[in-house]
Amino acid sequence: MAKLIVADDHPLFRNALINAISSTFATKATIETDSFESTCVALEQHPDTDLLLLDLHMPGNCGFLGLIQLRKNYPALPIVVISASEELDVIRRVMAFGASAYVPKSANPLDISAALNAVMAGELWVPLRLKNQVLDIHSREAEDDLDLAARVAQLTQQQYKVLYYLTEGWLNKQIAYDLHISEATVKAHITAIFRKLGVTNRTQVVIQAQRLTLEPPVDRAMAQQH
Repeated sequence: MAKLIVADDHPLFRNALINAISSTFATKATIETDSFESTCVALEQHPDTDLLLLDLHMPGNCGFLGLIQLRKNYPALPIVVISASEELDVIRRVMAFGASAYVPKSANPLDISAALNAVMAGELWVPLRLKNQVLDIHSREAEDDLDLAARVAQLTQQQYKVLYYLTEGWLNKQIAYDLHISEATVKAHITAIFRKLGVTNRTQVVIQAQRLTLEPPVDRAMAQQH
Protein backbone atom coordinates (compact mmCIF):
# COMPACT_ATOMS: atom_id res chain seq x y z
CA MET A 1 0.00 0.00 0.00
CA ALA A 2 1.31 3.41 -0.99
CA LYS A 3 1.02 6.97 0.28
CA LEU A 4 0.30 9.31 -2.63
CA ILE A 5 0.29 13.02 -3.33
CA VAL A 6 -2.05 13.91 -6.19
CA ALA A 7 -1.13 17.36 -7.50
CA ASP A 8 -3.62 18.89 -9.94
CA ASP A 9 -5.38 22.25 -9.91
CA HIS A 10 -8.67 20.98 -11.36
CA PRO A 11 -10.81 19.51 -8.54
CA LEU A 12 -13.03 17.46 -10.85
CA PHE A 13 -10.12 15.78 -12.59
CA ARG A 14 -8.27 15.33 -9.29
CA ASN A 15 -11.28 13.58 -7.77
CA ALA A 16 -11.79 11.44 -10.86
CA LEU A 17 -8.12 10.45 -10.81
CA ILE A 18 -8.25 9.53 -7.12
CA ASN A 19 -11.39 7.44 -7.73
CA ALA A 20 -9.72 5.68 -10.65
CA ILE A 21 -6.66 4.95 -8.54
CA SER A 22 -8.61 3.68 -5.53
CA SER A 23 -10.52 1.19 -7.65
CA THR A 24 -7.40 -0.54 -9.00
CA PHE A 25 -4.44 0.41 -6.78
CA ALA A 26 -3.89 -0.12 -3.05
CA THR A 27 -3.31 3.15 -1.18
CA LYS A 28 -2.95 3.90 2.52
CA ALA A 29 -3.28 7.68 2.23
CA THR A 30 -3.87 10.29 -0.49
CA ILE A 31 -2.92 13.94 -0.10
CA GLU A 32 -4.39 16.47 -2.55
CA THR A 33 -2.64 19.66 -3.70
CA ASP A 34 -3.68 22.27 -6.25
CA SER A 35 -0.48 24.25 -6.96
CA PHE A 36 3.25 23.72 -7.19
CA GLU A 37 3.75 25.64 -3.95
CA SER A 38 1.24 23.56 -2.00
CA THR A 39 2.81 20.41 -3.45
CA CYS A 40 6.23 21.43 -2.12
CA VAL A 41 4.67 22.10 1.29
CA ALA A 42 2.95 18.69 1.27
CA LEU A 43 6.24 16.97 0.42
CA GLU A 44 7.90 18.67 3.37
CA GLN A 45 5.05 17.69 5.68
CA HIS A 46 4.90 14.11 4.40
CA PRO A 47 8.47 12.87 3.92
CA ASP A 48 7.18 9.28 3.81
CA THR A 49 5.34 9.89 0.51
CA ASP A 50 5.77 6.91 -1.80
CA LEU A 51 4.60 8.48 -5.05
CA LEU A 52 3.83 11.90 -6.51
CA LEU A 53 1.33 12.33 -9.34
CA LEU A 54 2.12 15.71 -10.88
CA ASP A 55 0.07 17.76 -13.32
CA LEU A 56 2.63 19.19 -15.75
CA HIS A 57 0.74 22.48 -16.20
CA MET A 58 -0.32 23.16 -12.64
CA PRO A 59 0.02 26.80 -11.45
CA GLY A 60 3.59 27.55 -10.44
CA ASN A 61 5.00 24.52 -12.24
CA CYS A 62 6.51 26.70 -15.00
CA GLY A 63 6.53 24.08 -17.71
CA PHE A 64 9.29 21.55 -17.11
CA LEU A 65 11.01 23.58 -14.41
CA GLY A 66 8.80 22.33 -11.58
CA LEU A 67 9.54 18.72 -12.45
CA ILE A 68 13.26 19.42 -12.63
CA GLN A 69 13.21 21.19 -9.26
CA LEU A 70 11.33 18.34 -7.61
CA ARG A 71 13.67 15.79 -9.14
CA LYS A 72 16.62 17.73 -7.72
CA ASN A 73 15.11 18.17 -4.26
CA TYR A 74 13.65 14.65 -3.97
CA PRO A 75 15.91 12.38 -6.05
CA ALA A 76 14.47 9.16 -4.62
CA LEU A 77 10.79 10.07 -5.00
CA PRO A 78 9.06 8.46 -8.00
CA ILE A 79 7.18 11.10 -9.98
CA VAL A 80 4.32 10.23 -12.33
CA VAL A 81 3.55 13.12 -14.66
CA ILE A 82 -0.09 13.54 -15.65
CA SER A 83 -0.80 15.73 -18.67
CA ALA A 84 -3.38 16.37 -21.36
CA SER A 85 -0.60 16.59 -23.94
CA GLU A 86 0.26 13.49 -25.95
CA GLU A 87 3.01 15.14 -27.99
CA LEU A 88 5.97 12.83 -28.39
CA ASP A 89 8.53 15.58 -27.77
CA VAL A 90 6.85 16.58 -24.50
CA ILE A 91 6.82 12.98 -23.27
CA ARG A 92 10.47 12.49 -24.22
CA ARG A 93 11.49 15.59 -22.31
CA VAL A 94 9.46 14.66 -19.25
CA MET A 95 11.14 11.25 -19.08
CA ALA A 96 14.56 12.77 -19.77
CA PHE A 97 13.99 15.20 -16.89
CA GLY A 98 13.54 12.34 -14.45
CA ALA A 99 9.89 11.32 -14.36
CA SER A 100 9.20 7.64 -13.71
CA ALA A 101 6.06 7.61 -15.83
CA TYR A 102 3.99 9.73 -18.19
CA VAL A 103 0.25 9.19 -18.08
CA PRO A 104 -2.00 11.08 -20.55
CA LYS A 105 -5.21 12.42 -19.03
CA SER A 106 -7.04 10.33 -21.63
CA ALA A 107 -5.71 7.11 -20.06
CA ASN A 108 -8.21 4.57 -18.70
CA PRO A 109 -8.10 3.31 -15.08
CA LEU A 110 -6.32 0.10 -16.04
CA ASP A 111 -3.51 2.05 -17.69
CA ILE A 112 -3.21 4.30 -14.64
CA SER A 113 -3.00 1.25 -12.40
CA ALA A 114 -0.40 -0.33 -14.68
CA ALA A 115 1.67 2.85 -14.57
CA LEU A 116 1.58 3.13 -10.78
CA ASN A 117 2.38 -0.54 -10.23
CA ALA A 118 5.26 -0.36 -12.69
CA VAL A 119 6.70 2.70 -10.97
CA MET A 120 6.34 1.17 -7.51
CA ALA A 121 8.26 -1.84 -8.86
CA GLY A 122 11.08 0.47 -9.91
CA GLU A 123 10.25 0.52 -13.62
CA LEU A 124 9.58 3.30 -16.12
CA TRP A 125 6.19 3.56 -17.82
CA VAL A 126 4.76 5.35 -20.84
CA PRO A 127 1.80 4.35 -23.02
CA LEU A 128 2.64 1.10 -24.80
CA ARG A 129 2.21 2.59 -28.27
CA LEU A 130 4.94 5.14 -27.50
CA LYS A 131 7.35 3.00 -25.51
CA ASN A 132 9.92 2.37 -28.23
CA GLN A 133 9.85 5.98 -29.41
CA VAL A 134 10.31 7.43 -25.93
CA LEU A 135 12.34 5.12 -23.71
CA ASP A 136 14.89 4.00 -26.29
CA ILE A 137 16.05 7.55 -27.08
CA HIS A 138 18.78 9.20 -25.02
CA SER A 139 19.77 12.27 -26.96
CA ARG A 140 22.38 14.93 -26.42
CA GLU A 141 19.53 17.43 -26.78
CA ALA A 142 17.92 16.09 -23.60
CA GLU A 143 21.17 16.59 -21.70
CA ASP A 144 21.42 20.14 -23.05
CA ASP A 145 17.85 20.83 -21.94
CA LEU A 146 18.64 19.62 -18.42
CA ASP A 147 21.59 21.99 -18.25
CA LEU A 148 19.47 24.85 -19.59
CA ALA A 149 16.68 24.12 -17.12
CA ALA A 150 19.16 24.18 -14.25
CA ARG A 151 20.31 27.62 -15.41
CA VAL A 152 16.75 28.94 -15.67
CA ALA A 153 16.02 27.59 -12.20
CA GLN A 154 18.71 29.95 -10.86
CA LEU A 155 16.75 33.02 -11.99
CA THR A 156 14.94 35.11 -9.41
CA GLN A 157 11.15 35.32 -9.64
CA GLN A 158 11.38 38.77 -11.23
CA GLN A 159 14.03 37.60 -13.73
CA TYR A 160 11.83 34.65 -14.65
CA LYS A 161 8.96 37.04 -15.39
CA VAL A 162 11.21 39.13 -17.62
CA LEU A 163 12.43 35.99 -19.39
CA TYR A 164 8.86 34.86 -20.02
CA TYR A 165 7.92 38.24 -21.48
CA LEU A 166 10.99 38.15 -23.72
CA THR A 167 9.77 34.84 -25.17
CA GLU A 168 6.43 36.55 -25.82
CA GLY A 169 8.18 39.25 -27.84
CA TRP A 170 7.51 42.11 -25.42
CA LEU A 171 9.50 45.34 -25.59
CA ASN A 172 11.42 46.61 -22.56
CA LYS A 173 8.89 49.40 -21.99
CA GLN A 174 5.99 46.91 -22.05
CA ILE A 175 7.74 44.70 -19.51
CA ALA A 176 8.52 47.71 -17.32
CA TYR A 177 4.88 48.84 -17.39
CA ASP A 178 3.48 45.41 -16.54
CA LEU A 179 5.94 44.77 -13.70
CA HIS A 180 5.80 48.36 -12.38
CA ILE A 181 9.55 48.83 -12.66
CA SER A 182 11.80 51.15 -14.68
CA GLU A 183 13.21 50.28 -18.10
CA ALA A 184 16.67 50.52 -16.54
CA THR A 185 15.70 47.76 -14.11
CA VAL A 186 14.36 45.67 -16.97
CA LYS A 187 17.70 46.07 -18.78
CA ALA A 188 19.54 45.02 -15.62
CA HIS A 189 17.38 41.90 -15.35
CA ILE A 190 18.00 41.08 -19.02
CA THR A 191 21.76 41.44 -18.52
CA ALA A 192 21.57 39.03 -15.58
CA ILE A 193 19.47 36.60 -17.63
CA PHE A 194 21.98 36.67 -20.48
CA ARG A 195 24.80 35.93 -18.04
CA LYS A 196 23.03 33.06 -16.30
CA LEU A 197 21.90 31.44 -19.56
CA GLY A 198 25.21 32.00 -21.34
CA VAL A 199 23.78 34.00 -24.27
CA THR A 200 24.57 37.40 -25.74
CA ASN A 201 21.34 38.68 -27.31
CA ARG A 202 17.53 38.52 -27.14
CA THR A 203 17.21 36.16 -30.09
CA GLN A 204 19.45 33.58 -28.45
CA VAL A 205 17.68 33.80 -25.11
CA VAL A 206 14.26 33.36 -26.75
CA ILE A 207 15.43 30.32 -28.74
CA GLN A 208 16.89 28.77 -25.59
CA ALA A 209 13.88 29.49 -23.38
CA GLN A 210 11.32 28.20 -25.88
CA ARG A 211 12.89 24.75 -25.60
CA LEU A 212 11.59 24.53 -22.03
CA THR A 213 7.96 25.45 -22.80
CA LEU A 214 7.88 28.15 -20.14
CA GLU A 215 4.53 28.93 -18.58
CA PRO A 216 3.25 32.37 -17.51
CA PRO A 217 4.37 33.64 -14.10
CA VAL A 218 2.00 32.50 -11.37
CA ASP A 219 0.25 35.84 -10.84
CA ARG A 220 -0.42 36.30 -14.57
CA ALA A 221 -1.60 32.70 -14.99
CA MET A 222 -4.09 33.19 -12.15
CA ALA A 223 -5.30 36.46 -13.68
CA GLN A 224 -5.96 34.74 -17.01
CA GLN A 225 -8.19 32.18 -15.28
CA HIS A 226 -10.57 34.86 -13.93
